Amino acid sequence: MLIETDFEVGAPVDKVWKYFDDVPNLVPCVPGAELTELNGENFKGLVTSKVGPVTVKFGGEGEIVVRDATTRRLELNATGAETKGKGTAVMNLVAQLSPGGKGTKVKVRIDLTLSGAIAQFGRGMVADVLAVIMRAFAVAVEENIGRLERGEALAGAATAGGVGIAINAAKLALKRLAGRILGIRSWYE
Repeated sequence: MLIETDFEVGAPVDKVWKYFDDVPNLVPCVPGAELTELNGENFKGLVTSKVGPVTVKFGGEGEIVVRDATTRRLELNATGAETKGKGTAVMNLVAQLSPGGKGTKVKVRIDLTLSGAIAQFGRGMVADVLAVIMRAFAVAVEENIGRLERGEALAGAATAGGVGIAINAAKLALKRLAGRILGIRSWYE
């Protein structure tokens, strides 16, 4: 499934790009993610996600295939498998940074293939959960850029439990449904 989203970070694009270019700083900003190994452009890690009653933990590896400072484009490929279960995930992620909004606009395109228990959730639910995770990621990146400037220790993303993620994802689903009923395209595109 192809999911496209964007978010803003309240910092200049050069600072955000510098932060994106440092994988060990970036990974903790993703709720539930842990970097276990880094070797050049290759990395290994764990991702735990809980949506309502379902908790999945994936172990996997990835590679940064494009890191272009001129165009501020980052692309990575990752694969993973549930640590307990038969589910798998294959992802291609492209992030494009540009000046905009309150500092930096980040456009993200995720091509994601899921199998196993997590695949039971439809495209809409997966997109809504990813949107909630991306918001937490954006907040953590912005806060950590400020921490770096002040010489403080970096912090990870605020963790939202399964109920919190499910509630926020349900709000997005209801907004999408209401937009379709009311004919407000910006609510569901």
